[in-house]
Amino acid sequence: MYDDYNFQQATALQIELAKQLKFKLVENVTTIGGADISFNKNSSTMFAGIVILSYPEMVLKSYALETFETDFPYKPGFLGFKEVPALLKVWDLIPNKPDILVLDGNGILHPRRMGVASHFGILANQPTIGCAKSILYGDNHLPANSKYATAEINSNSDLLGFALRTKEKCKPVYVSAGHLITQVQSLEIIKNCIGNYRIPEPTRNAHETVNAFRLGDLKAGYHEVNQPLTLF
Repeated sequence: MYDDYNFQQATALQIELAKQLKFKLVENVTTIGGADISFNKNSSTMFAGIVILSYPEMVLKSYALETFETDFPYKPGFLGFKEVPALLKVWDLIPNKPDILVLDGNGILHPRRMGVASHFGILANQPTIGCAKSILYGDNHLPANSKYATAEINSNSDLLGFALRTKEKCKPVYVSAGHLITQVQSLEIIKNCIGNYRIPEPTRNAHETVNAFRLGDLKAGYHEVNQPLTLF
């Protein structure tokens, strides 16, 4: 999909895609998805997965897995070009889409407002949230050392996202709206997805599921879950 793009072309596309961003309240949220990618070092094969959980109960309901080949390199600021094509392939396997999808990366917390969550959201016309493990861009002040403490992340007075402390004495995660959801609702949704770990349950489950797929413990395709998986 993007293997023929150079970084100049990719930058131009991000600027154009950002013009399509919309932010609004998502009503009646009952399901939430988590998306992640796994790969073997120096391999062109991407192992992509999306899990769907009930919201706010965080019960795993289904998951979809697929592989994808790409040679687009990893480079900060261009994650969508590496991962979005693989995730769209998985997305097509899911018969009933989640109300919101959380991606392991940024939304508009990005120099061109086009992190992986925004990139995916635009192409899939789907409400998305970015929840990243490290900060890419913006002026950040660390939140207080208490669970659910937050600090705004700004750039030139624009609110791009939040640093969120999910556990005491633990590094924050970085939450930003991707597409078709507001910044405030993105933060509240992620707070409601926090369990016993630093990473919120949608992307934590996606990470564990896609790693199990890469290791051969799960098969490609769409799967409904009638009982809790024991892999986690």
